Amino acid sequence: MSNIVIKVENLTKIYHLYEKPTDRLKESLNPFRKKYHKDFYALNDVSFEVKKGETVGIIGKNGAGKSTLLKIITGVLTPTSGSVEVNGKIASLLELGAGFNPEMTGLENIYLQGTIMGFTREEIDKKIDDILSFADIGEFIYQPVKTYSSGMFARLAFATAINVEPDILIVDEVLSVGDIKFQLKCIRKMEDMRNKGITILFVSHDMQTINKFCNKVIWIEKGKIKKLGEPKDIINEYTAIMSYGEEIVKNNINQKLKEKLEKKKKYNLIDVSNCESFGEKKALITGILFLNENNKVTLTLKQGEWATFICEFYTSVDLYNVAIGILFKDNLNNDILTFNNYMYDCPIEFVSKNTKIRVEITFKVPKIFPKEHVITVALSEGIQENHIQQHWIYEATKINIISIDNKDLCLFSLYKEEIRFRYEKI
Repeated sequence: MSNIVIKVENLTKIYHLYEKPTDRLKESLNPFRKKYHKDFYALNDVSFEVKKGETVGIIGKNGAGKSTLLKIITGVLTPTSGSVEVNGKIASLLELGAGFNPEMTGLENIYLQGTIMGFTREEIDKKIDDILSFADIGEFIYQPVKTYSSGMFARLAFATAINVEPDILIVDEVLSVGDIKFQLKCIRKMEDMRNKGITILFVSHDMQTINKFCNKVIWIEKGKIKKLGEPKDIINEYTAIMSYGEEIVKNNINQKLKEKLEKKKKYNLIDVSNCESFGEKKALITGILFLNENNKVTLTLKQGEWATFICEFYTSVDLYNVAIGILFKDNLNNDILTFNNYMYDCPIEFVSKNTKIRVEITFKVPKIFPKEHVITVALSEGIQENHIQQHWIYEATKINIISIDNKDLCLFSLYKEEIRFRYEKI
């Protein structure tokens, strides 16, 4: 037990939901204890253990119960039933800047927050230089925080919370704030804490960060633990289910159906009919799909491996010189990677009207920066320099790129076989 720093047993949190505000009063005054509420299980019989030095990622859809779990562990909320045992000092990053006084200066708020977290003024004095260096907001530290930009506010709040040398660090989606430079700085700080043996619980919707940063993942769904285990396996299934639906993924895992699909080359494609799009739309993309090099449906691609993009479209008119294009965009809407039939001199020369076509594009996943990318898909006719867009889908799906070696420092890198070094004494 000495190696267990967090032990959660049969944890349940129930909220009472009322249709009208007056129903709460009616229930409290009813002599027969009539219920006017419905029970909502934010958490339902959740149990797990976290060992010292582990970095545990917690994933799930919005409303699954992730934040509720962290708030109970940190003591912000009390459970309806069950228990939580914590062995060690906790620093939590649940809501950046919670408790900050907007009228006080940044420096004054550092001491305020430190006091709330249980530190004496002398202990905060020893940490103040590290906090100011990490926040890096210059002379604004002496200004009221109500004058801060959101990025400056995030810097100060994170710096204050993370420089307390805890035994356990609990983080809830705060790394999505601030600019990219600051986010990377936060990740490096958390990696340093992990390397020092500090236990970390980390909630995020960024699957690449979870995959790279955590050695165990807890998947929560509707207040219950759906799965717990190795990041890669759980993330692959989670991302597939989020896009394709659980039934499709389960069917795809079924061995007999897999063999049948492989033989007939039929897959359940993502329906893109409701996606935002533009074009003449005399021909329409009806579905898309990504397969990994093992021909398994996936939304996670690994650098250096071969992948297949499948696209089906239907045309109501004759088309000439037809191309399917794919565009990878980052979360800032920057164009990262694109390819289409025109670029490689292999358009479909002719498609007669009232025909349905399936296009398969097999490609080697380039060494682009590992993160989630938005996939735009386009159907056009003509040539690269001059073509007509029949159907351009802005956001058909999202794809996570996984690093092959965790040595990605830029937007694009090179594989080992793509670069040579030569040294000569002169």
